[in-house]
Amino acid sequence: MALDPELVAIAHALPPTDLRDVAALRASTAELLSRLPRPPTTGVLIEDILLEAEKELPPLRIRMYGPERAGSHAPAILWLHSGGFVAGSIEAEDAPCLALASAVGARVFSVDYRLAPEHPFPAALDDAERALRWLRDTATRLGTDPRRIAVAGQSAGGALVAALVLRTVHQGGPDIAFQLLIDPVLDDRLETNSMCTFIDTPLWNRPAAELSWRYYLGAERGDVSPYAAPARAHRLAGLPPTYIGTSDQDPVRDEGILYALRLAEAGVSVELHHFPGTFHGSNVLAPDAAVSKRQRAELHAALRRALTRVP
Repeated sequence: MALDPELVAIAHALPPTDLRDVAALRASTAELLSRLPRPPTTGVLIEDILLEAEKELPPLRIRMYGPERAGSHAPAILWLHSGGFVAGSIEAEDAPCLALASAVGARVFSVDYRLAPEHPFPAALDDAERALRWLRDTATRLGTDPRRIAVAGQSAGGALVAALVLRTVHQGGPDIAFQLLIDPVLDDRLETNSMCTFIDTPLWNRPAAELSWRYYLGAERGDVSPYAAPARAHRLAGLPPTYIGTSDQDPVRDEGILYALRLAEAGVSVELHHFPGTFHGSNVLAPDAAVSKRQRAELHAALRRALTRVP
């Protein structure tokens, strides 16, 4: 299998992802993403919102991106950023959120969830769940339609999306209209063919995956919850319509594909898009490549289709 010709140069220029020094990883990830082109902000309002501490949960920051002409009942997208559970931020993912707000015509809410290893599972998931409930409860004030809420994310963000949907549906929480998972990290067992094959691929590799799960699950792993590693879930029936995008030369490729197949077997409406010649996160790191433009166009189209439907 060969990389798409437009992705070769950037793949070779990427340093190996090393999770042994978390502080260094966070700094290098922020620096790498800061160099990427940022979509224009014309026509998009950006506002930071701080949810006050409640019970055992600390304050939570959410960044809202709202099209100026979205109207008073706009669809909403809850966005969970990437970063292997240990890195990333809402600042680093301005670009995809701006693009979503503009292309989908939705208000996008990006969650600054807590990171491992300082805050292992379920801290990030608890933050995501709190953000979802806040979004539902304040929909009128935010100018959003509570019937049209999607959750979306890439990589570890995709894992958190899948986990949030599972826990929300199983516990009878707020209705979710759609979930979108890009290159999702779903299985801590690391036994798929792609995980055993792509041990030194660009941006994400098997050693990084091993440490990422160790940090996220904590020292006392015990029985791993499906709300931590959604591939372990047995009950998939009743989940909302789903879009999953996978990359060709990606250790987590097969996790996404297998999850899509299991969703389909459970009667969930699922759309799976696999992109040949790509690697983990290449759609973000090489935004001008033709295959990246196609990836963005397809996921934007999937969200538009899902969020224009009124239950």
